[in-house]
Amino acid sequence: MTTAEEPSSPITDSAISVRNLWKVFGPASDAIVGTPLADLSRTELLEETGCVAAVNDVSFDVADGEVFVVMGLSGSGKSTLVRCLTRLIEPTSGQVFIEGEDVLAASKSRLRELRRTKFSMVFQHFGLLPHRSVIDNIAFSLEVNGVKKDKRHARANEVIELVGLSGYADHFPEQLSGGMQQRVGLARALAVNPEVMFLDEPFSALDPLIRRDMQNEIVRLHNDLNKTMVFITHDLAEAMRIGDRIAIMRDGAMVQVGTPTELVLNPADDYVADFTNDIPKSHVLRVSDISSPLKDQTISHARPVEHDAIVRTVMHRIMSDPDPISIIQNGQVIGCVGREELLTVFAEDVNEELKA
Repeated sequence: MTTAEEPSSPITDSAISVRNLWKVFGPASDAIVGTPLADLSRTELLEETGCVAAVNDVSFDVADGEVFVVMGLSGSGKSTLVRCLTRLIEPTSGQVFIEGEDVLAASKSRLRELRRTKFSMVFQHFGLLPHRSVIDNIAFSLEVNGVKKDKRHARANEVIELVGLSGYADHFPEQLSGGMQQRVGLARALAVNPEVMFLDEPFSALDPLIRRDMQNEIVRLHNDLNKTMVFITHDLAEAMRIGDRIAIMRDGAMVQVGTPTELVLNPADDYVADFTNDIPKSHVLRVSDISSPLKDQTISHARPVEHDAIVRTVMHRIMSDPDPISIIQNGQVIGCVGREELLTVFAEDVNEELKA
């Protein structure tokens, strides 16, 4: 778990490495960074200079294959941040490395190539071409790259299968539900087989049931493809559901970065604690977090539980066995968990609800 303090040197073997990134809007914005003005609060800076620091000295790394979620309230800077990473908005200063390449040093032609081949972007508004069929919408990015029609359609059909749109290749966007349209958007982003995907509140416009389906889809696609993803959301439950790590932003700065478990159990300050208060511990704790060491007690090995299983997903398995059950990691038994540990977690959840 980390807070705003990060190492100063970029780690170029990470999928993404960001150091001291700033985006300041307003008059003479280039004169803010590196001066005492940069130490002012957002309100003070606005009052004194007319400038707003939308991204304020942000540093973080994203590992290969990680789902890194950035969340915060409206105006926290999360969407500006992701647009700076892809240079849809030009940062004021800082460093951004994607797969070891300095994105901020890229020429305009190289940046276009990176957007076509190395990373893809998915936004809240689907941006589908209404006059094109599903298959041609998905294949559009390949068409821009000069791929011949038979090859781009072959790839588009592969991705159609991957995102669960079989049978809809010849449909048009207006014939699809919102969730299906967003699947087309995901498929289009996947068609070029990007190394990194940036998703900016892609499900915010969907109703709750479809939104949950799409969250499941992201989890499934990540498990199947192991893509590195930066996912922007204002919804903590969504962040907890899909994120390996979560960064919480406030006034352009990152307040805390950590796993869902770390954020719930060890919030850096009251701001983070307010975000996580309503998340039951059983929804984020993994069985390894509540496990006990092996002793001389009777332990059930018939149906072991993986160490990274979320507690609530295996509660029926644990409660149905009178003996503690074994926890395994890489096929090896590393501990056990039983009814007593489970009931302790549930008791803490109940106490939190009563306090609320």
